[in-house]
Amino acid sequence: MELEFVAPDLRRLDELSGELVVCSVWSDERPFGALAGKLDWRFGARLSSLVKSRFVDGAGGESLLVPGRPHVPFEKVMILGLGARSAFGEGTFRDAIDRIVTAMVGLRVRKAVVELPGRGHGAIEPDRAIALLFDRAMSHEEIDVWWLVEDAAGEKLMRERAKEEERRARQASMRSQEAR
Repeated sequence: MELEFVAPDLRRLDELSGELVVCSVWSDERPFGALAGKLDWRFGARLSSLVKSRFVDGAGGESLLVPGRPHVPFEKVMILGLGARSAFGEGTFRDAIDRIVTAMVGLRVRKAVVELPGRGHGAIEPDRAIALLFDRAMSHEEIDVWWLVEDAAGEKLMRERAKEEERRARQASMRSQEAR
């Protein structure tokens, strides 16, 4: 799987197009922040309306898929509930990454734009987020590219950590081949 980056700006996101964009929401944050807030604005508060009607509430483990076009240049928008912000941790992050991978594989989506869970709010450090992403998702051959929504500082840290993780993966692969 290849990693690319895009700034958390609607104009930059409009330059991309694809099958899926993924954002996350907290159960105790209204209005939405980060990418979910930008998408909600683009949707004319339709996502907020789903919350007001109690169709979705941001509970941990919750996933919702809504059509994206014509409001955004993506066919589908996946919204992940992360639960209460104060309860967010690595377990929540791992679970959310697993849900994204399962959805992408099930929908046969090979490329997606993803705001890593908690990253839009700084709830997890960039280097830790990328390490956990490698642990949970990088081995899936059914996925080609993740465009990570990240600011310049986070992107720099993630690129550095990604190089380390790729080096570790190559070394582990070589050791595995030698053992055969």
